[in-house]
Amino acid sequence: MPRKGSYVDRAGPGFGEAALRVPPARAMELPVQIDSHQHFWQIDRGDYHWMSPGLTELYRDFGPSNLQPFLARYGIAQTILVQAAQTVDETRFLLDIARRAPFVAGVVGWVDFADAHGARIIADLAEDELLVGLRPMVQDIPDDDWLVGSRLAPAFRALVNHDLVFDALVFPRHLSRLLVVADRHPDLIIVIDHGAKPPIREHRLDPWRADMAAVAARSNIVSKLSGLVTEAEPGWTIEDLRPFVDHLLKVFGPGRLLWGSDWPVVNLAGGYESWREATEVLLAPLTPAEREAVLGGNAKRVYLSRRGRSSSP
Repeated sequence: MPRKGSYVDRAGPGFGEAALRVPPARAMELPVQIDSHQHFWQIDRGDYHWMSPGLTELYRDFGPSNLQPFLARYGIAQTILVQAAQTVDETRFLLDIARRAPFVAGVVGWVDFADAHGARIIADLAEDELLVGLRPMVQDIPDDDWLVGSRLAPAFRALVNHDLVFDALVFPRHLSRLLVVADRHPDLIIVIDHGAKPPIREHRLDPWRADMAAVAARSNIVSKLSGLVTEAEPGWTIEDLRPFVDHLLKVFGPGRLLWGSDWPVVNLAGGYESWREATEVLLAPLTPAEREAVLGGNAKRVYLSRRGRSSSP
């Protein structure tokens, strides 16, 4: 029998059979495009600690059929589905969805890295090939030094052993700690979510600029080009974003940046279309091959080369 709250247990808004459609054929004729950062949630599951009715743009169910029109519009063939709750139950819920939504190429889930049994839980979850990474919500942990605690070492080793990516949901103040993790675990692939959430609202590049250059010097660290518009002021413009995007391109290069929508959180700052169209302007100076890398090729290499679905749904 399905677990309570699992994908097959309910067909609410966004979770019905229509969700199983893949983007139209025209998307398959282009180099693969991958949205490397999107979410689904079902409110009555009850484990979204950050969610409240006050978040009117987000406080409802979001499932595959809600996302599919955006993927079709921009010719995006696949996505990486990222956790939104700090529970293993939610990770299993997302894996249930991924098995039924062919455009979901992989899941980044959650495990308590500090749990004494964390490595065993990671090994158990890794039996599902659709699990491609794990993401502790570092930004919500009060202790800024949590990342460098010795208790996390077995979890990081388990990620490496099972070919899983470490998604780092961090603020700029965590970047020096992330360097320690990268140096201790040079075989660990680290993906910085949302460019470490720079202070775009304050139009302040430093010290984020230098800290990102330092982490970019580590070959096992890449960054997502995602989540930036929610760090900007309401009514943001492309010029507000440009200095930050240009710096990410400078220090990581187009070969180590992964585009993501951060949908539906992006609805707080203009929506999927606004961010995607801003991206196209910001990446216009790149060559076609470089744009293809940022918009899909890098995510395929980082997340899907050893796990997840193949690059062609």
